[in-house]
Amino acid sequence: MKKISFIAFILCSFLLIANRAQAQDYKTAVGVKFGGYENGFSVKHFLDERTALEGILGIRSHGAVLTGLYELHQPAFNTAGLKFYYGFGAHLGSIGKGNYRGFGNDQYYDDNHILLGADGVLGLEYKIADAPIAVSLDLNPRLELATGPFFDLAPGLGLKYTF
Repeated sequence: MKKISFIAFILCSFLLIANRAQAQDYKTAVGVKFGGYENGFSVKHFLDERTALEGILGIRSHGAVLTGLYELHQPAFNTAGLKFYYGFGAHLGSIGKGNYRGFGNDQYYDDNHILLGADGVLGLEYKIADAPIAVSLDLNPRLELATGPFFDLAPGLGLKYTF
């Protein structure tokens, strides 16, 4: 609950800071992403003003996951620098022996397993005016097929350097 409250506070702060409308003002961003199941590195590249590709290398307990997302962006709340985005993609990774908490179900694996499945994303991103920094807050629904099938829903907080 503390994590959700903190994320809501950050999001509200960005809504209050912004004061003018502008188009997408960066082409590529690299940064870190803190998620419900993995923390790692991300790269986002815009193909045009509304469409982006994002790759995330997430490190988790006893494993790693590579996620690729196709995202559509549009202005949010008529606020400068704030974009609403949504999209879909897939993930591939592996995990080792251990307990893993999921959305509504816990899993125990007694050896290594491949992770493979479909992903979605729904979020907000704020590009700070006059600074090369973007902050994002999103939800990542995930359907795990290789070790499931089962469904996960993970929040994510991203911090990116834009250029």
